This record gives sequence, C-alpha cells and structure tokens, in this order.
Amino acid sequence: MATLQTAIHGSPSSVAVIVPSKPTALTATYADLASACTAFQGKLAALGIGHGSPVSIATANSYEFIVSFLAVSWQRGIAAPLNPAYKKDEFEFYIDDIKSALVLVPRGAYQTDAPAVRAARRFNAAIAECYWDDKKKEVALDVKDLGQLKGKSHEGLLKAQADDVALVLHTSGTTSRPKVVPLTHKNLTRTMKNIQATYALSPADRTMLVMPLFHVHGLLCALLAPLYSGGSMIVPAKFSTSEFWADFQTYKANWYTAVPTVHQILLKSPVPKPLPSIRFIRSCSSPLSPAVFEKLEATFKAPVLEAYAMTEAAHQMTSNPLPPQKRKPGTVGLGQGVEIKILNDAGEELAQGAEGEICIRGENVTKGYLNNPNANASSYTKGGFFRTGDQGKKDEDGYIIITGRIKELINKGGEKISPIELDNVLARHPAVGEAVSFAIPDEMYGQDIGVAVVVKSEEKLGEGELRSWVGERVAKFKVPKKIYFTEVMPKTATGKIQRRIVAETMQKQDKPKAKL
Repeated sequence: MATLQTAIHGSPSSVAVIVPSKPTALTATYADLASACTAFQGKLAALGIGHGSPVSIATANSYEFIVSFLAVSWQRGIAAPLNPAYKKDEFEFYIDDIKSALVLVPRGAYQTDAPAVRAARRFNAAIAECYWDDKKKEVALDVKDLGQLKGKSHEGLLKAQADDVALVLHTSGTTSRPKVVPLTHKNLTRTMKNIQATYALSPADRTMLVMPLFHVHGLLCALLAPLYSGGSMIVPAKFSTSEFWADFQTYKANWYTAVPTVHQILLKSPVPKPLPSIRFIRSCSSPLSPAVFEKLEATFKAPVLEAYAMTEAAHQMTSNPLPPQKRKPGTVGLGQGVEIKILNDAGEELAQGAEGEICIRGENVTKGYLNNPNANASSYTKGGFFRTGDQGKKDEDGYIIITGRIKELINKGGEKISPIELDNVLARHPAVGEAVSFAIPDEMYGQDIGVAVVVKSEEKLGEGELRSWVGERVAKFKVPKKIYFTEVMPKTATGKIQRRIVAETMQKQDKPKAKL
C-alpha cells in the first residue's frame, strides 16, 4: 500500500515547489524536495521522534512547512498543523489535546516568546524553530528547548506503513468540543489518487496554492494531489489579492482551488490582461452560489467545478466533473472514488430524489475519532457508512444537492427550510455581497428565519425592499422575519462561514439596522 513517501511521483528534475520571493523565487525540484525531506527526517530521528510521535507545526505556508510535514510522516510521526495566528489559549488546547512531543515554530518565535512557544512550554513539549536557511540551502531545525525529549534515545530512519496515522486535524467544533480526526497514509494517498483522477492532473499542471496548509483543503488538494500527479505548485506565504494574478502569470499556473470567499475577492479585483489560460477553477469547503458560479465562468473563461469535502474523509468526497461532462451549479457533483448514499435515520437508503442524510464509504474515510466512543457510535452505520451530518438528495443524474446541515435546518412550525436555498436566492440581489440564513427563536413557530447581509460598497438596500424582493421569489413561509445588515460577515481563518457563529453574532444586536 502507498504511503506519502511512495506516492510522490514527480520526475527528479521536474519542478515541484515554487515559493515567490524577492529578489529570486525559491524553486525546488522533486529531487531537491526528496533530499530536503530525508535530511529533515534525520534531524527528527536524532531528537527521538518516531512511530506515533505527535508534532505540531505552527508555521505559515512555506517550503519549510511542506518539508517538515512530509518528513514527520516519513518518520512514522503524526503531523498536526496549526494555524500560526492562534492565541496562546488556542495553542494550549490543541497541543495538550494531542500531547505534542515537539512544536515547530517560525524563525524568531522563541526569542519573542510567541504564543505557540509559551503554550508548548506549559506542556513541556520540545520547541524548535523551523525555517529555510538560504546560506546552507536546507530547512533548518533549530532546537530551542528539548522539553520532554530531553534524554530520549535517538531513532533510526523509519519507513512509514500504510496504516500509520500521518495527520491529525480537529473538526471545527460548531456544535460541540472539537473532535480529533486521525488520517492514515492510506486515507491520504487514496484522496490524492481520487483528486488526481477527478481533474486529470498531470505533470503539466501547476496550481496556485491559496488555501492555508493547516486546513485539509489546502493540504490535500493543493499540495499532496499535485505531488501525486507529478505536477507543481506556487506557494506564497499567504493569499494576497494584489499579488495573486501576478504570481499566477509569472510562474505559469493553470488552476487553483479555494473557498467561495476567495473567489468573490478575486471577482472584485481587477481582471488580469491578458487573461491567463486557466484549465479549471475548483471551489470547495463552503457552498458556492449559482450567481457566483456564473460570474466566475464569465469573468475567467474557465470551467468552475464545485466539490464537497470533509476532514473525516481526508477532504474530497464529490465533485462536478471536467468538461465535456456536465457541471451543475447548485450541486456538488458526483462521488469521486467513494460510495455515496442518501439514508434515513434508520440507516435505510432512500429513493433517488428523496432528502435524507448524505452518507459515504471509502478508503479515504477515517475509521473513527480519537478517544471519542460516543461520536464514533453515532457517526457510522452498521454498513460502515459515515454520517456526514449534511442533508441532501440525488438529482436525476445522481448529482448531489446539499440542502443544509441537519442541525442547521430551519424548522418553522414543521416546515423544514434549507438555509442554503435562501442564501442562493439572496445572493442574486444585485446589491447583496454576502448573505447567510439561519434559525432564530420564535414564540409562535418555534423557529423563524433570520438573515445576515453584507451590502456591496456604494449600494443602498433597506430591509423592506429586500424582504419584498425575496417574497417575489420564494414561498411566503420562507421570507425572512429578521434581516441583519453587517459590514463584515464572521468567518473562520480559512474563510469558511459558520452559521452558528453568524447567528450568535447577529442576534447580539438589539435590532436590525439597514444600510441607507
């Protein structure tokens, strides 16, 4: 069975990674990457990192992130990427939760006593600065505090096994304490294979990596899948609207994957001239409204392929296919290397077109959460299907339509209302930049509809006007009771909108205020 080490298929002389920087970019071939990973693996082994050792990586998107992540997995360790922008309390939660043996931080973090350093010190994790040493042309591992690794015996260079846990990530924790998702080499390499097949990725393809690598979206689709296909990637430290297209054109990218928020930002920015040749644009991790889909295709002259993914599935589960096959706005496409069934509460498959819970089964799906028997018992059917928690249905062609999170459906006096449906209706209003629908408490119906709306700059929109506009397009019971106008929509670090957070934030307002 494949591991992350054996699944890297690039020609030794081919470019694997380009890191834009001034005066010259860092360019690494597949041979350079393999050599750097082996060298870093040796440094980890010398510290005593071995089978099952959790290593937290708190660095930004970079060559050193890529090398350290791969090297940890090659050494049979467990990589745990963390958002480098976390505060001390957040770092403490994640470092303690997985009992990190080592925490990797950027250069200079130890001297400034950065939040990740203070958190690691509290739990006696070893601390090392990890950075590209341009003079030595290597990824440095500068150990600042050995912590619990002090006196630990050196390990030899190990060889990962398919069933070794390579990566742990936490769920978003929208309804409960974040759950720990362990993903094995087998889970990850299966997703790499699935993504490569879905988009026909080849050594000729180069992606612009804009998603953070501490998130499964960026890690699997924009990093590992290209490595599996022998392709390459451009890796800026962060997403920059002003530099995106310049780097895209300079380094000859031909596709990218991102959340809808990033697509919308790019649509608001000047369109590059001449327009680069884009093979496809992938959208995932949050619903893409049909209105944004249409504008993306019209603006960038490329097919837009919406996909559906979860951390528990090592990212991708479904996707709209490449032309000449159908791509359908408002759907997340077909199962990609996984079985998809729509089941009822009893675990029985429903007829095509009927709504139920979207459930999946495949080699990419985790076998269960760590130390959480209750969640494991409720998350899998007797047949081994994972319950996604998403409600949806299959259309006449088998394409999956997501109608909402089961716990986020609005139950207005027994009428089940999909917030995603309302989001898409609201997004078609010419003055609406962003819109999120959610349930609000109601004495008569139990729940009613609230919506948060960001109005486009230089546009004006009142509550009554928007409510009337919506009323012309949906049934009366779907018209929002409350409309909250906001300048900024609350989002996660990856640009993902969580309805629960939006609902809580909006309802703290005493009353809705229109932008006039």
